Amino acid sequence: MKKNVGSLDSVMRVATGLVLIVATMFGLIGLWGWLGLIPLVTGLFRVCPSYMLSGFSTRTDKPDQPPP
Repeated sequence: MKKNVGSLDSVMRVATGLVLIVATMFGLIGLWGWLGLIPLVTGLFRVCPSYMLSGFSTRTDKPDQPPP
């Protein structure tokens, strides 16, 4: 799969996912907080299925260029 989630987007997804999961584990929010697994996984793997469907990407680096 082609990565389509940029660095800042990835960090924000992981942070949001962790906050939701931890809040659920401590009983601060209901079971819906386990939905935090979705942004956590998409942030870690840097692939978002909904971005793929829409052709959207937040990556700014060019995968075709060799690293300096």
